[in-house]
Amino acid sequence: MNQGWIGAWSPGIGDPSVGGWITVALYAATAWACFRVLQRERRRQVLLGSNEQWIWRLLMMAMVALGINKQLDLQSALTEFGRVLASEQGWYGNRRQYQEAFIAGVVVMGLTALAAMTVLVWHAPASTLIACAGAAGLIVFVAVRAASFHHIDAMLGWQWGGLPLNWVLEMGSLVLIGGGALRRARVPS
Repeated sequence: MNQGWIGAWSPGIGDPSVGGWITVALYAATAWACFRVLQRERRRQVLLGSNEQWIWRLLMMAMVALGINKQLDLQSALTEFGRVLASEQGWYGNRRQYQEAFIAGVVVMGLTALAAMTVLVWHAPASTLIACAGAAGLIVFVAVRAASFHHIDAMLGWQWGGLPLNWVLEMGSLVLIGGGALRRARVPS
Protein backbone atom coordinates (compact mmCIF):
# COMPACT_ATOMS: atom_id res chain seq x y z
CA MET A 1 0.00 0.00 0.00
CA ASN A 2 1.26 3.48 -0.85
CA GLN A 3 2.27 5.38 2.29
CA GLY A 4 0.81 8.84 2.71
CA TRP A 5 0.91 11.37 5.50
CA ILE A 6 -1.42 9.25 7.64
CA GLY A 7 -1.44 5.61 6.52
CA ALA A 8 -2.60 5.70 2.90
CA TRP A 9 -4.10 9.23 3.20
CA SER A 10 -2.39 12.34 1.88
CA PRO A 11 -3.92 15.78 1.38
CA GLY A 12 -5.38 16.38 -2.02
CA ILE A 13 -8.62 17.15 -3.78
CA GLY A 14 -11.15 14.82 -2.17
CA ASP A 15 -13.93 15.11 -4.76
CA PRO A 16 -12.71 16.48 -8.10
CA SER A 17 -16.07 15.86 -9.79
CA VAL A 18 -18.35 18.63 -11.04
CA GLY A 19 -20.74 17.82 -8.19
CA GLY A 20 -17.89 18.10 -5.68
CA TRP A 21 -16.88 21.54 -6.94
CA ILE A 22 -20.51 22.71 -7.06
CA THR A 23 -20.88 21.59 -3.45
CA VAL A 24 -17.73 23.48 -2.41
CA ALA A 25 -19.06 26.57 -4.20
CA LEU A 26 -22.35 26.16 -2.31
CA TYR A 27 -20.48 25.93 1.01
CA ALA A 28 -18.60 29.14 0.16
CA ALA A 29 -21.75 30.95 -0.99
CA THR A 30 -23.63 29.80 2.10
CA ALA A 31 -20.82 30.97 4.40
CA TRP A 32 -20.89 34.32 2.60
CA ALA A 33 -24.68 34.57 3.01
CA CYS A 34 -24.37 33.88 6.76
CA PHE A 35 -21.60 36.49 6.96
CA ARG A 36 -23.88 38.95 5.15
CA VAL A 37 -26.57 38.50 7.83
CA LEU A 38 -24.00 39.33 10.51
CA GLN A 39 -22.66 42.33 8.57
CA ARG A 40 -26.14 43.76 8.10
CA GLU A 41 -26.79 43.28 11.82
CA ARG A 42 -23.61 45.21 12.68
CA ARG A 43 -24.88 48.08 10.54
CA ARG A 44 -28.27 47.77 12.25
CA GLN A 45 -30.02 47.02 8.97
CA VAL A 46 -31.20 43.73 10.47
CA LEU A 47 -31.87 43.31 14.18
CA LEU A 48 -30.83 39.96 15.63
CA GLY A 49 -31.17 38.72 19.17
CA SER A 50 -27.99 37.46 20.81
CA ASN A 51 -29.07 33.83 20.35
CA GLU A 52 -29.73 34.38 16.69
CA GLN A 53 -26.31 36.05 16.30
CA TRP A 54 -24.72 32.92 17.74
CA ILE A 55 -26.61 30.70 15.31
CA TRP A 56 -25.48 32.73 12.29
CA ARG A 57 -21.87 32.78 13.52
CA LEU A 58 -21.89 29.03 14.09
CA LEU A 59 -23.47 28.39 10.71
CA MET A 60 -20.89 30.60 8.99
CA MET A 61 -17.95 28.87 10.71
CA ALA A 62 -19.44 25.41 10.03
CA MET A 63 -19.89 26.22 6.33
CA VAL A 64 -16.23 27.30 6.03
CA ALA A 65 -14.98 24.21 7.90
CA LEU A 66 -17.21 21.77 5.99
CA GLY A 67 -16.31 23.38 2.65
CA ILE A 68 -12.60 22.93 3.38
CA ASN A 69 -13.25 19.37 4.53
CA LYS A 70 -15.25 18.63 1.38
CA GLN A 71 -12.20 19.00 -0.82
CA LEU A 72 -9.40 17.95 1.55
CA ASP A 73 -11.30 14.81 2.63
CA LEU A 74 -10.20 15.25 6.26
CA GLN A 75 -12.70 12.67 7.52
CA SER A 76 -10.77 10.07 5.52
CA ALA A 77 -7.62 11.17 7.35
CA LEU A 78 -9.43 10.60 10.65
CA THR A 79 -10.63 7.19 9.49
CA GLU A 80 -7.14 6.26 8.32
CA PHE A 81 -5.65 7.48 11.61
CA GLY A 82 -8.09 5.21 13.48
CA ARG A 83 -7.19 2.26 11.25
CA VAL A 84 -3.45 2.77 11.76
CA LEU A 85 -3.91 3.21 15.52
CA ALA A 86 -6.09 0.09 15.74
CA SER A 87 -3.53 -1.95 13.78
CA GLU A 88 -0.58 -0.71 15.84
CA GLN A 89 -2.33 -1.26 19.18
CA GLY A 90 -3.74 -4.67 18.28
CA TRP A 91 -7.49 -3.97 18.47
CA TYR A 92 -8.16 -3.83 14.71
CA GLY A 93 -10.12 -7.10 14.95
CA ASN A 94 -12.55 -5.41 17.39
CA ARG A 95 -12.78 -2.17 15.42
CA ARG A 96 -16.53 -2.54 14.79
CA GLN A 97 -17.43 -1.69 18.41
CA TYR A 98 -15.23 1.44 18.25
CA GLN A 99 -16.79 2.44 14.94
CA GLU A 100 -20.25 2.03 16.43
CA ALA A 101 -19.28 4.07 19.50
CA PHE A 102 -17.87 6.83 17.26
CA ILE A 103 -21.03 6.90 15.13
CA ALA A 104 -23.20 6.98 18.25
CA GLY A 105 -21.11 9.90 19.49
CA VAL A 106 -21.56 11.77 16.20
CA VAL A 107 -25.33 11.17 16.32
CA VAL A 108 -25.56 12.31 19.96
CA MET A 109 -23.52 15.44 19.21
CA GLY A 110 -25.66 16.17 16.16
CA LEU A 111 -28.92 15.75 18.07
CA THR A 112 -27.57 17.86 20.92
CA ALA A 113 -26.59 20.59 18.47
CA LEU A 114 -30.02 20.38 16.85
CA ALA A 115 -31.77 20.65 20.24
CA ALA A 116 -29.59 23.59 21.27
CA MET A 117 -30.26 25.30 17.94
CA THR A 118 -34.00 24.79 18.36
CA VAL A 119 -33.97 26.31 21.85
CA LEU A 120 -31.84 29.25 20.72
CA VAL A 121 -34.06 30.20 17.78
CA TRP A 122 -37.46 29.19 19.10
CA HIS A 123 -38.96 32.65 18.43
CA ALA A 124 -36.76 33.60 15.47
CA PRO A 125 -38.15 34.64 12.09
CA ALA A 126 -39.05 31.99 9.53
CA SER A 127 -35.88 32.66 7.50
CA THR A 128 -33.70 31.66 10.47
CA LEU A 129 -35.84 28.59 11.09
CA ILE A 130 -35.43 27.60 7.42
CA ALA A 131 -31.65 27.89 7.77
CA CYS A 132 -31.79 25.78 10.94
CA ALA A 133 -33.85 23.13 9.12
CA GLY A 134 -31.09 23.07 6.49
CA ALA A 135 -28.50 22.75 9.26
CA ALA A 136 -30.47 19.82 10.70
CA GLY A 137 -30.41 18.15 7.28
CA LEU A 138 -26.68 18.74 7.04
CA ILE A 139 -26.15 17.27 10.53
CA VAL A 140 -28.04 14.14 9.45
CA PHE A 141 -26.02 13.96 6.23
CA VAL A 142 -22.71 14.29 8.11
CA ALA A 143 -23.78 11.62 10.60
CA VAL A 144 -24.74 9.26 7.78
CA ARG A 145 -21.44 9.93 5.99
CA ALA A 146 -19.54 9.36 9.25
CA ALA A 147 -21.10 5.90 9.42
CA SER A 148 -19.28 5.06 6.18
CA PHE A 149 -20.52 1.48 6.18
CA HIS A 150 -20.73 -0.13 2.77
CA HIS A 151 -24.54 -0.37 2.77
CA ILE A 152 -24.80 3.33 3.74
CA ASP A 153 -22.38 4.32 0.97
CA ALA A 154 -24.42 2.26 -1.50
CA MET A 155 -27.63 3.98 -0.36
CA LEU A 156 -26.07 7.44 -0.87
CA GLY A 157 -25.39 6.43 -4.47
CA TRP A 158 -29.10 5.94 -5.14
CA GLN A 159 -30.66 8.32 -7.62
CA TRP A 160 -33.41 10.77 -6.72
CA GLY A 161 -34.74 12.88 -9.54
CA GLY A 162 -31.77 11.82 -11.64
CA LEU A 163 -29.26 13.03 -9.03
CA PRO A 164 -27.26 10.98 -6.52
CA LEU A 165 -28.97 10.98 -3.11
CA ASN A 166 -25.86 12.33 -1.38
CA TRP A 167 -25.95 15.41 -3.67
CA VAL A 168 -29.63 15.95 -2.93
CA LEU A 169 -29.10 15.71 0.84
CA GLU A 170 -25.95 17.84 1.06
CA MET A 171 -26.70 20.42 -1.62
CA GLY A 172 -30.37 20.66 -0.62
CA SER A 173 -29.38 21.39 2.97
CA LEU A 174 -26.93 24.05 1.79
CA VAL A 175 -29.60 25.68 -0.37
CA LEU A 176 -31.93 25.87 2.66
CA ILE A 177 -29.24 27.43 4.86
CA GLY A 178 -28.11 29.87 2.17
CA GLY A 179 -31.65 30.77 1.16
CA GLY A 180 -32.62 31.36 4.78
CA ALA A 181 -29.55 33.54 5.25
CA LEU A 182 -30.23 35.62 2.15
CA ARG A 183 -33.84 36.08 3.19
CA ARG A 184 -32.82 36.98 6.76
CA ALA A 185 -30.31 39.54 5.49
CA ARG A 186 -33.14 41.32 3.66
CA VAL A 187 -35.87 41.15 6.32
CA PRO A 188 -35.55 43.38 9.39
CA SER A 189 -36.95 42.12 12.70
